[in-house]
Amino acid sequence: MGREEEYKQFDREIEAMGVRLKDADTVKVRDDVFDEVTLIALYRLVHKKLISAIGGPISTGKEANVFYGERDGQGIAIKIYRIQTANFKAMNEYLAGDRRFSSVRGTRKGLIFAWTKKEYSNLARAHEAGIPVPEPLAFDRNILLMTFLGQGEVPYPQLRNAEVEDYGAVYRQILDYVERLYREARLVHADLSEYNILYHEKPYLIDMGQAVTLDHPRASAFLVRDIKNLNRYFARHCDVPDEEEVLRTIVGTGRRGP
Repeated sequence: MGREEEYKQFDREIEAMGVRLKDADTVKVRDDVFDEVTLIALYRLVHKKLISAIGGPISTGKEANVFYGERDGQGIAIKIYRIQTANFKAMNEYLAGDRRFSSVRGTRKGLIFAWTKKEYSNLARAHEAGIPVPEPLAFDRNILLMTFLGQGEVPYPQLRNAEVEDYGAVYRQILDYVERLYREARLVHADLSEYNILYHEKPYLIDMGQAVTLDHPRASAFLVRDIKNLNRYFARHCDVPDEEEVLRTIVGTGRRGP
């Protein structure tokens, strides 16, 4: 069976389950996203009635593609980690020191599955701490389902592309998120920048797969890097306190400046 016929069969089977395919552009990215492993995971999520519609891509990248979807009329984000092109070595660096996933060994596939579970777990911890993140809904193999952050079918813009009236206020909000993430969720984001923050009336943290627990051997170094990235970006738009002062405040040994 040729690739095109496989797609048509996939479409027929998905639609037979009651799932609408909303966007023809989905087909354009199937060659390297919808492999056999992904299709099995997708079937399982559909059978559980967790997906009722699949739309076009929200974002595409080396590590993962995110598609718009719906569950009973509500928007969801369908994040699919790409088994063949994901950065195996970089992912392993974040997993190796995390006690929750220290037993993960072996295949690229197994590591991607663990990474998907890790992002689900990290989002759940952040959400429980009251931090604005996509609420995780379910995961299976290399697919993660989350609430969709956007209006209609359009995602909120990344911070770097958003219209922000008061950068100082947004900067303080994000530092509060980082502090709550550290103190209440016991996590460090580890890849925080203007690319991994969405903005619509308030900032939202996204892409939590690499976030690490505080006992990770590089947690402190990752926290310092997050602070440096935030200060680098916001220093163009508003006054920012010294990085060491911010660090002391987050870890609980100082007071944040104005």
